[in-house]
Amino acid sequence: MNQGILLELERSLRTAAEAELLSRFNRVSAEVKADGSLLTAADHAMQARLEQELSTLFPDYAVLGEEMDAGRQCELMAAEDRGVWVLDPLDGTSNFASGIPYFCVSLALIVRGSVQLALVYDPVRQELFEAQAGVGARLNGAPLGRHLPLTPLQHGIGLVDYKRLPAELARRLATAPPYSSQRSFGSVALDFCWLAAGRVHVYLHGRHKLWDYAAGLTILHEAGGDSVTLEGVSRPPVDLTPRSSAAALDAGLFREWCTWLGVEPRAD
Repeated sequence: MNQGILLELERSLRTAAEAELLSRFNRVSAEVKADGSLLTAADHAMQARLEQELSTLFPDYAVLGEEMDAGRQCELMAAEDRGVWVLDPLDGTSNFASGIPYFCVSLALIVRGSVQLALVYDPVRQELFEAQAGVGARLNGAPLGRHLPLTPLQHGIGLVDYKRLPAELARRLATAPPYSSQRSFGSVALDFCWLAAGRVHVYLHGRHKLWDYAAGLTILHEAGGDSVTLEGVSRPPVDLTPRSSAAALDAGLFREWCTWLGVEPRAD
């Protein structure tokens, strides 16, 4: 992507998040969606603003938003000859609505079934994570995934969402965890970015959707990390089908994590 356009996109993302999200943080009420998740005025405002700005900057690309009708989402993903922006205007809405400062905006460009560009912006910490396919990942311009010390699984931090895991696996993790300590922060996109930055060591989530993982998982992969579904699929199609993820930044730690989980990675 043209560097000038990319810089303009980054500025747009930062400005929108600070205007639409931070200005409403701790000042909004939330409604409950049909799936039980929360929705705030900030979600609506951020999505509307970014849809407009993306349409202006990239008139040839469609925008698929989390709050969009499911039928329209399927229609956009089926148009393989057209690039699609996958937007989560506020990943971590429950945190946002509760006053917990761990949330972000997530944006990924999918072209012919693969993510070409990924951006995740955390307006609280003013951290912009980004990646381009085959180029690598960066945090505020600095490369990610370089020269991080190896942490054995037994001394590591596990970032685990228990809620959607198979019951027996959740029980094993709760009663005999293989890592030193465990966290669950509440924003999938930002979780993957923190993993890419080496702030946590292994990751596990039982079920997330395209707008949750498209940008963050791409950033992890471009930082040199690995991931696999609990069914053992290393790189499943980038589509609207929900998926699980087990991941780590370090290759050796990833193998150790997969062994403990009883997952054998394979390419389908």
